[in-house]
Amino acid sequence: MEYKPLGKTGLTVSVAGLGCGGNSRLGLRRGASFEESVTIVRIAVDLGVNFIDTAEAYGTEEIVGAAARHYDRDRLVISTKALFRSGDDTADAVTRRVEAGLKRLGLDYVDIFHFHAVGPATYVHHRDVLAPALLRLKEQGKVRHVGITETGPNDPEQKMLAQAIHEAPWEVIMLAYSLMNQGARHKIFPVTQRRGIGTLLMFVVRNIFSNDDYRRDVFAKLVEQGQLDRSILSGGDPLGFLVAEGAAESITDAAYRYARHEQGADVILFGTGNKAHVEQNVASILRPPLPSPVVERLHSLFGHLTGVGLDLPGPVKA
Repeated sequence: MEYKPLGKTGLTVSVAGLGCGGNSRLGLRRGASFEESVTIVRIAVDLGVNFIDTAEAYGTEEIVGAAARHYDRDRLVISTKALFRSGDDTADAVTRRVEAGLKRLGLDYVDIFHFHAVGPATYVHHRDVLAPALLRLKEQGKVRHVGITETGPNDPEQKMLAQAIHEAPWEVIMLAYSLMNQGARHKIFPVTQRRGIGTLLMFVVRNIFSNDDYRRDVFAKLVEQGQLDRSILSGGDPLGFLVAEGAAESITDAAYRYARHEQGADVILFGTGNKAHVEQNVASILRPPLPSPVVERLHSLFGHLTGVGLDLPGPVKA
């Protein structure tokens, strides 16, 4: 495993981070048992993953807590999140939700607590009304660092983060980034690197990379909308060159490696409910960068796109 500083937090994190939500929720979406899901976490940690991200909304905090009890607490960097309704939630609600999260996790403190899926319209309320309560919890030692996550599908232009990265008190951000959604290269990463804000990358691999039929439909729609030239469909799979030319072992392998080696990327989040996939995902994240000509081709082909591949978890497949 490779490790690096998470911005200026003082935390040292694995470049591969286990995301406990998304399409899999550690296997819960396909009916995995509690213990099976705990095993997924433990496999990741035993491979060297020390960054684990969960959330109240995911329903996996208890699983993360159960897995964490098998290890020295100082070995792990645990992140959780909660959703707040702008105008309805108060500072007292922040305290209640953090303490409830700690109880579910079975921990005295969490390394990072994020405001979850904050959109542009609710950002000021989170910053001015809710964040002071989180800072008080930080003073009490219940939260070590303060974070904020975007809602990619509802804010594809990243308007909220474009403001937040210039302001206190955010030490860590979670953002959507992939080879089909490259906007942060220009508007987010230059600022986070300059200001020492830690970055956690989500939506790195979604259905557009793992589902051939879905990918075909998305590209057809992009061509129909005039966002891509029709010639991109002439050679079959528009992303097939990543594998055919030997750049990567698979399209998902390429997607992980593209994000991992982007300047400004700290942690690449992956999620799965399949034990075998844990090792495969970690291996991809640890592989060398894609060849420079391939990266340049990806930038040329898709760098202008906004919000592609930001699909929310769909229904469970039989």
